[in-house]
Amino acid sequence: MRELKEKILEALVSTLPITVIVYIMSLTPLFEFSTTELITFTVGAVLLVLGIGLFSLGADLAMTPMGTQVGAGLSRQRKLGLLLVVCFVLGMLITVAEPDLQVLANQVSAVMNGTLLIYTVGLGVGAFLVVAILKIVFKRTLSQILMLFYMLLFALALMLAVNDNLDLLPMAFDSGGVTTGPITVPFIMALGVGISSVLGDRKSKENSFGLVALCSVGPIMAVLILGLFSSNNLTYEVPDYSVSSDILGAFLHTAGHTAQEVAIALGLIVVFFMICQFAFLKLPAKRLKRIAVGVGFTYVGLVIFLTGVNVGFMPIGYKLGASIAAWDERFLIVFGLITGVLTVLAEPAIHVLNKQVEEVTGGLITKKSMMMGLCIGVGASIALSMIRIVFDFSLVYYIIPGYFISLALSLFVPPVYTAIAFDSGGVASGPMTSGFILPFALGACVTLQGSDAVLRDGFGVVSLVAMTPLITIQLLGFRAIVAEKIAEHRAMKRILDADDQQIIEFM
Repeated sequence: MRELKEKILEALVSTLPITVIVYIMSLTPLFEFSTTELITFTVGAVLLVLGIGLFSLGADLAMTPMGTQVGAGLSRQRKLGLLLVVCFVLGMLITVAEPDLQVLANQVSAVMNGTLLIYTVGLGVGAFLVVAILKIVFKRTLSQILMLFYMLLFALALMLAVNDNLDLLPMAFDSGGVTTGPITVPFIMALGVGISSVLGDRKSKENSFGLVALCSVGPIMAVLILGLFSSNNLTYEVPDYSVSSDILGAFLHTAGHTAQEVAIALGLIVVFFMICQFAFLKLPAKRLKRIAVGVGFTYVGLVIFLTGVNVGFMPIGYKLGASIAAWDERFLIVFGLITGVLTVLAEPAIHVLNKQVEEVTGGLITKKSMMMGLCIGVGASIALSMIRIVFDFSLVYYIIPGYFISLALSLFVPPVYTAIAFDSGGVASGPMTSGFILPFALGACVTLQGSDAVLRDGFGVVSLVAMTPLITIQLLGFRAIVAEKIAEHRAMKRILDADDQQIIEFM
């Protein structure tokens, strides 16, 4: 119960800034929120806090131990084929259960079958989790692998442009951002630590970074390939974001439907884990009971979280974006910047990441500098998304220069900084991004450019939230390395400039 209270408090801090902004906006004459909308939003906020709290506790009790135990247990078998097959299946199943991905799938269901998108993304994550495991086994450099696959991504994007189907590009890159969510990140990082610890790699902490980066590439590539075989006459119908007058009925209906979907997704993971348990893990009953309790918390938390987002937060986010865009385009950009900063400050997973980064880098990158870099990156990304909506231009003008700079920086900083940077983007695009900021962008896009431009301009905000920290964090790493070199140079210069008498006295 003590751990649950801490998780709920973290979730409250996470959702409080956005909630306060909505209430402040509702008091101004520029935004007309009905009583029903505010009540629905309030209930949704309460459910969001409770859901994130229960889910975070469940992830700590179940998802992280399952990842560590499976990784270590498989590695002890010394069978590379078995390790890769199990990691592929688990990567796919863990992604299917990802709540952020389900939120995105619901919003793009008018263009692409939501179930098809979820399982396509799952296949992409499973395939690139295999690539990440091979990186650990054969001790390859992350930056070289990322360069190879991002060049392939740009080639696929060019093929989409040739097929006159470039409108799918923002949705493809968004799918990479939402995949690295609260289920996927702890499981994948724990899996990497478990594997590298058994295989004898002394850099097991560093290997826990970078797996998320590779697994975010898989969904992008999978959706781009799927786009090559889809129709080039795609029309996007904006989902119905209206708030039902029957508040209780809306929440109960959504909760019932969500409970079935989450039960299937988590059930597949549990079944596969039990197969591994009987085959080679052989964990004691006490530990299995703890994991079972964690799965229960995860299930209840997921259902509550998704219900709160779908019914309470998304309609308000959409209406807020539409209202601000109709009032003042300049304030839309400023509001995006402020929202991005508040989202980072409140995201619990980012505080955990910052602490890990400070430990791994030996204090060269402090928690304070990491937080500042992420605030600047995410705030700028949402502001840039609003600029793109206002002026109606392609995401390509952001993606290609952004990733080119990110990959170029990876040549000048140690590999651990590159891994941290690429993982930071996935962690930054958390529940608030897909549940509030994405609908906000869609509402602004419909108001300024019309519903026909939503697929082209409205989507892409999640991908930018995942991209900009790659630049800011690597710049922090570059600054830390340069500062260290300058300090060494000054120390050496003082020694060389000293006269012989001082040297003798010093010795």
